[in-house]
Amino acid sequence: MKLVSVVVLLLAPMLTSCYPPDLPKDCSDISSNPNTRTSRVYTIYPIRSTSPVQVYCDMDSEGGRWTVFQTRMDGTVNFYQGWDQYKTGFGNPAGEYWLGLENIYQLTLNRPSELLVQMEDFVGNKAFALYTSFFIDAECNGYKLNVSGFFNGGAGDSLSVSNGMKFSTFDRDQDTWYWNNCAIQSLGAFWYNGCYSTNPNGLYSWGSNSPLYYAVVNWQSWKGNTPLKFISMKIRPLV
Repeated sequence: MKLVSVVVLLLAPMLTSCYPPDLPKDCSDISSNPNTRTSRVYTIYPIRSTSPVQVYCDMDSEGGRWTVFQTRMDGTVNFYQGWDQYKTGFGNPAGEYWLGLENIYQLTLNRPSELLVQMEDFVGNKAFALYTSFFIDAECNGYKLNVSGFFNGGAGDSLSVSNGMKFSTFDRDQDTWYWNNCAIQSLGAFWYNGCYSTNPNGLYSWGSNSPLYYAVVNWQSWKGNTPLKFISMKIRPLV
């Protein structure tokens, strides 16, 4: 019995050292430090010490503390990617970026969160949509979207139609469109229904018009199929 106790005492530091309690899980944790309240790229740990991830933290918009998981701004990153890329993430956190479905899942797991979607058109008009409840299911359930509690910041509601939908990419069709894959049709990847009211991961168009109007980055309740210059999706815990 004494031998067991000694072994436990010797192993205890090893068992706990892998999970330092001060590692920030998201940007909300980072904002609690007065020295890290500037909007910029930080390192977070969605799955504790095993998962360092570079992410942009928005410490200014609507009270700050936002962990940005998607940004389109200049078309420098190809968002027509497959399932594995959307699962793990890609791009530049200081620019165009997708944080990764598994990271989003971990950040919202058992942690009530809200979602802010900000956007801008090519003549400088800006709007946003806020959802007071946002989380996604695990990969075994297709990273299904759960979103509700819409608040209108001028953009209207283009996301609620995707509530309850699994995530679709060109190589994993999980939408409800009988005839085709919405990700292929829309040249993107998203929680498509059949197909969408917003296409934030679609084709980036430099300017307000595009011959591929059905596949561009848009938010239909605000600008229809008119391409957007900028769109960003970000989350933070409610408490």
